[in-house]
Amino acid sequence: MDNSKRTVVVTGFGPFGEHTVNASWIAVQELKKLGLGSEVDLHVSEVPVEYQTVQSLLPSLWKKHHPQLVVHVGVSGMATTVTLEKCGRNHGYKGLDNSSFCPDSQCCIVGGPDCINSVIDMESVCKRVTSSGLGVAVSVSRDAGRYLCDFTYYTSLYLSHGRSAFVHVPPLGKPYSGEDLGRALQAIIQEMLELIDQAEEKIHCQHFH
Repeated sequence: MDNSKRTVVVTGFGPFGEHTVNASWIAVQELKKLGLGSEVDLHVSEVPVEYQTVQSLLPSLWKKHHPQLVVHVGVSGMATTVTLEKCGRNHGYKGLDNSSFCPDSQCCIVGGPDCINSVIDMESVCKRVTSSGLGVAVSVSRDAGRYLCDFTYYTSLYLSHGRSAFVHVPPLGKPYSGEDLGRALQAIIQEMLELIDQAEEKIHCQHFH
């Protein structure tokens, strides 16, 4: 195994409700076709819309791949842009999943902080991708919606000490195609990796000076 390669895991969600085809998984499959360049080992995974599966699947993805970054992608029927989520929230999970289940505690991690922010500066990613002339509108949000998307994001942020990201995409054709969304994810994740590298270089420099 080439140790100089960085590992990135990207997940999309399976079907739920009116989303019989989930734009997030289509976008992630398009990203897989494009790749993230020869230096990055990209793994993709489809996540069922079920709280309990998320709780068991996420730790296993971290354990199996030891990724530098995990990016979760979800669909939002209200989104008209590709939306970068800044944080995940622990409480307020009342919506039933595909198994008609919802956590008794209505929270992700009992005793966990109310909100966990990603270590990635989403405003900076948004600016950089927007100025690159991608042709896909990108925005930033602080509310991932208190359903499986938010639940997954918080759980992942908790496990990774903030080294996760969440991207909401609009439904297919509203207005973007799967290919458009795949290109947008590629540009966004490449910027995220760039920012992580810069942050780590800074820490490294501070450590040795």
